[in-house]
Amino acid sequence: MFELLKKRVFIKENPLYGTHVSEEMFLQDWDIKSGEWAYSDGWIYGKNPGNFPGMIVSKKDFFGDVMVDFVAKTVEPCTHDINVMWNGSWDEIKDERGVAYVAGVEGWWGGKVGVEKSPDYKLNVGTPLFDFIPGKEYHIQAGSIKGHCFIRIDGKLILEVTDPDPIDNQKHGKVGFEAYSSYIAVKDIHVFSIFHEDVNMLYVSEF
Repeated sequence: MFELLKKRVFIKENPLYGTHVSEEMFLQDWDIKSGEWAYSDGWIYGKNPGNFPGMIVSKKDFFGDVMVDFVAKTVEPCTHDINVMWNGSWDEIKDERGVAYVAGVEGWWGGKVGVEKSPDYKLNVGTPLFDFIPGKEYHIQAGSIKGHCFIRIDGKLILEVTDPDPIDNQKHGKVGFEAYSSYIAVKDIHVFSIFHEDVNMLYVSEF
Protein backbone atom coordinates (compact mmCIF):
# COMPACT_ATOMS: atom_id res chain seq x y z
CA MET A 1 0.00 0.00 0.00
CA PHE A 2 1.12 3.56 -0.70
CA GLU A 3 -0.48 6.97 -0.89
CA LEU A 4 -0.94 9.43 -3.71
CA LEU A 5 -2.77 12.74 -3.65
CA LYS A 6 -6.23 11.94 -2.24
CA LYS A 7 -5.78 8.21 -2.92
CA ARG A 8 -4.64 5.21 -0.91
CA VAL A 9 -3.38 2.67 -3.44
CA PHE A 10 -3.44 -1.09 -2.94
CA ILE A 11 -1.54 -3.69 -4.95
CA LYS A 12 -3.35 -6.95 -5.74
CA GLU A 13 -1.40 -9.84 -4.28
CA ASN A 14 -1.22 -12.05 -7.36
CA PRO A 15 0.60 -10.34 -10.24
CA LEU A 16 -0.80 -10.29 -13.75
CA TYR A 17 2.75 -11.06 -14.85
CA GLY A 18 5.75 -12.20 -12.85
CA THR A 19 7.97 -14.79 -14.46
CA HIS A 20 11.61 -15.46 -13.60
CA VAL A 21 13.78 -13.70 -16.17
CA SER A 22 15.34 -16.22 -18.51
CA GLU A 23 16.17 -16.46 -22.18
CA GLU A 24 13.08 -18.62 -22.73
CA MET A 25 10.89 -16.06 -20.94
CA PHE A 26 12.40 -13.20 -22.94
CA LEU A 27 11.80 -14.86 -26.30
CA GLN A 28 8.35 -16.11 -25.32
CA ASP A 29 6.90 -12.97 -23.73
CA TRP A 30 8.45 -9.97 -25.50
CA ASP A 31 8.58 -8.57 -29.03
CA ILE A 32 11.69 -6.65 -30.06
CA LYS A 33 10.45 -3.58 -31.93
CA SER A 34 13.67 -1.57 -32.23
CA GLY A 35 17.16 -1.45 -30.79
CA GLU A 36 19.31 -4.41 -29.72
CA TRP A 37 17.87 -6.59 -26.96
CA ALA A 38 19.18 -9.83 -25.48
CA TYR A 39 19.09 -11.94 -22.33
CA SER A 40 22.27 -12.57 -20.33
CA ASP A 41 22.97 -13.72 -16.77
CA GLY A 42 19.56 -12.91 -15.28
CA TRP A 43 19.07 -9.57 -17.05
CA ILE A 44 17.39 -8.34 -20.22
CA TYR A 45 19.77 -5.88 -21.87
CA GLY A 46 18.63 -3.12 -24.21
CA LYS A 47 21.11 -1.16 -26.32
CA ASN A 48 20.18 1.67 -28.65
CA PRO A 49 22.61 4.48 -29.58
CA GLY A 50 20.06 6.37 -31.69
CA ASN A 51 17.92 9.32 -30.62
CA PHE A 52 14.68 7.36 -30.78
CA PRO A 53 12.99 4.73 -28.60
CA GLY A 54 14.59 1.29 -28.81
CA MET A 55 11.78 -0.89 -27.49
CA ILE A 56 10.56 -4.28 -26.40
CA VAL A 57 6.80 -4.66 -25.99
CA SER A 58 4.84 -7.36 -24.19
CA LYS A 59 3.09 -9.91 -26.36
CA LYS A 60 0.26 -10.04 -23.83
CA ASP A 61 -2.08 -7.22 -22.84
CA PHE A 62 -2.50 -6.09 -19.24
CA PHE A 63 -5.68 -4.07 -19.13
CA GLY A 64 -6.98 -1.82 -16.37
CA ASP A 65 -5.20 0.16 -13.69
CA VAL A 66 -1.73 -1.39 -13.55
CA MET A 67 1.74 -0.88 -12.12
CA VAL A 68 4.96 -2.16 -13.70
CA ASP A 69 7.41 -3.24 -10.98
CA PHE A 70 11.02 -4.03 -11.93
CA VAL A 71 14.70 -3.61 -11.15
CA ALA A 72 16.84 -1.70 -13.63
CA LYS A 73 20.22 -0.09 -14.15
CA THR A 74 22.21 1.67 -16.82
CA VAL A 75 25.16 -0.20 -18.29
CA GLU A 76 28.43 1.71 -18.36
CA PRO A 77 29.36 3.95 -20.03
CA CYS A 78 25.66 4.84 -20.35
CA THR A 79 24.45 7.42 -17.82
CA HIS A 80 20.77 7.95 -18.67
CA ASP A 81 17.30 6.88 -19.80
CA ILE A 82 15.64 3.89 -18.15
CA ASN A 83 12.14 4.05 -19.61
CA VAL A 84 8.99 1.98 -19.14
CA MET A 85 5.60 1.97 -20.88
CA TRP A 86 2.14 0.86 -19.71
CA ASN A 87 -1.49 1.21 -20.90
CA GLY A 88 0.26 1.12 -24.24
CA SER A 89 -0.09 0.10 -27.87
CA TRP A 90 2.08 -0.33 -30.93
CA ASP A 91 1.17 1.38 -34.20
CA GLU A 92 1.89 -1.30 -36.80
CA ILE A 93 1.36 1.09 -39.71
CA LYS A 94 3.85 3.70 -38.46
CA ASP A 95 6.00 1.02 -36.77
CA GLU A 96 6.25 3.06 -33.59
CA ARG A 97 4.69 3.35 -30.16
CA GLY A 98 1.06 4.43 -30.25
CA VAL A 99 -1.08 5.46 -27.29
CA ALA A 100 0.78 4.90 -24.02
CA TYR A 101 2.00 6.31 -20.75
CA VAL A 102 5.79 6.41 -20.53
CA ALA A 103 7.85 6.94 -17.39
CA GLY A 104 11.54 7.67 -17.52
CA VAL A 105 14.40 7.82 -15.05
CA GLU A 106 17.30 10.19 -15.85
CA GLY A 107 15.73 11.12 -19.18
CA TRP A 108 14.40 14.05 -21.21
CA TRP A 109 17.91 15.24 -22.15
CA GLY A 110 18.32 16.88 -18.74
CA GLY A 111 18.53 14.11 -16.17
CA LYS A 112 14.87 14.16 -15.21
CA VAL A 113 12.41 11.67 -13.78
CA GLY A 114 9.17 12.15 -15.65
CA VAL A 115 5.99 10.96 -17.32
CA GLU A 116 4.69 11.62 -20.82
CA LYS A 117 1.70 10.45 -22.82
CA SER A 118 2.21 9.15 -26.34
CA PRO A 119 1.58 9.82 -29.19
CA ASP A 120 0.80 13.55 -28.96
CA TYR A 121 3.07 14.27 -25.95
CA LYS A 122 0.86 17.11 -24.72
CA LEU A 123 1.11 15.65 -21.22
CA ASN A 124 4.67 16.04 -19.94
CA VAL A 125 5.87 16.33 -16.36
CA GLY A 126 9.35 15.96 -14.93
CA THR A 127 11.72 16.81 -12.12
CA PRO A 128 15.54 16.99 -12.08
CA LEU A 129 15.69 16.47 -8.31
CA PHE A 130 16.32 12.71 -8.19
CA ASP A 131 19.98 12.00 -7.48
CA PHE A 132 20.64 9.29 -10.07
CA ILE A 133 23.79 7.16 -9.98
CA PRO A 134 24.78 5.43 -13.27
CA GLY A 135 25.19 1.67 -12.93
CA LYS A 136 23.26 1.47 -9.65
CA GLU A 137 20.35 -0.97 -9.45
CA TYR A 138 17.02 0.71 -8.77
CA HIS A 139 13.66 -0.81 -7.83
CA ILE A 140 11.22 1.11 -10.01
CA GLN A 141 7.42 1.11 -9.84
CA ALA A 142 5.47 3.04 -12.46
CA GLY A 143 1.78 3.00 -13.26
CA SER A 144 -1.50 4.81 -13.09
CA ILE A 145 -4.91 4.57 -11.51
CA LYS A 146 -7.80 6.37 -13.19
CA GLY A 147 -5.20 8.40 -15.09
CA HIS A 148 -3.30 9.33 -11.91
CA CYS A 149 0.28 8.48 -12.95
CA PHE A 150 3.16 7.90 -10.57
CA ILE A 151 6.79 6.83 -10.33
CA ARG A 152 8.25 5.27 -7.19
CA ILE A 153 11.95 4.47 -6.84
CA ASP A 154 13.27 2.28 -4.02
CA GLY A 155 9.97 2.63 -2.15
CA LYS A 156 9.78 6.42 -2.36
CA LEU A 157 7.27 8.42 -4.38
CA ILE A 158 9.27 10.59 -6.78
CA LEU A 159 6.55 12.03 -9.00
CA GLU A 160 2.80 11.98 -9.60
CA VAL A 161 0.53 13.69 -12.11
CA THR A 162 -3.19 13.50 -12.87
CA ASP A 163 -4.14 13.20 -16.54
CA PRO A 164 -7.43 15.03 -17.27
CA ASP A 165 -7.98 12.80 -20.30
CA PRO A 166 -6.95 9.30 -19.18
CA ILE A 167 -5.97 6.59 -21.62
CA ASP A 168 -8.68 3.97 -22.17
CA ASN A 169 -6.94 1.18 -20.27
CA GLN A 170 -9.51 -1.38 -21.36
CA LYS A 171 -8.39 -0.82 -24.95
CA HIS A 172 -4.63 -0.26 -24.53
CA GLY A 173 -2.85 -2.91 -22.49
CA LYS A 174 0.75 -3.28 -23.64
CA VAL A 175 3.71 -2.73 -21.36
CA GLY A 176 7.27 -2.31 -22.52
CA PHE A 177 10.78 -1.07 -21.90
CA GLU A 178 12.71 1.54 -23.82
CA ALA A 179 16.34 2.48 -24.33
CA TYR A 180 16.51 6.00 -25.72
CA SER A 181 20.07 6.60 -26.85
CA SER A 182 20.97 4.43 -23.89
CA TYR A 183 22.16 1.03 -22.71
CA ILE A 184 20.03 -0.44 -19.92
CA ALA A 185 19.31 -3.72 -18.15
CA VAL A 186 16.08 -4.86 -16.46
CA LYS A 187 15.07 -7.85 -14.32
CA ASP A 188 12.50 -8.96 -11.71
CA ILE A 189 9.66 -7.76 -13.94
CA HIS A 190 6.13 -7.83 -12.55
CA VAL A 191 2.86 -6.27 -13.63
CA PHE A 192 0.27 -5.75 -10.89
CA SER A 193 -3.35 -4.71 -10.90
CA ILE A 194 -3.89 -1.84 -8.49
CA PHE A 195 -6.95 -0.27 -6.92
CA HIS A 196 -7.59 2.58 -4.53
CA GLU A 197 -9.81 4.15 -1.92
CA ASP A 198 -10.38 7.88 -1.75
CA VAL A 199 -8.73 9.76 1.10
CA ASN A 200 -10.10 12.98 2.57
CA MET A 201 -6.85 14.88 3.07
CA LEU A 202 -6.73 17.81 5.50
CA TYR A 203 -4.26 19.60 7.69
CA VAL A 204 -4.18 19.23 11.44
CA SER A 205 -3.82 22.66 13.01
CA GLU A 206 -0.24 23.40 14.04
CA PHE A 207 -1.03 26.51 16.09
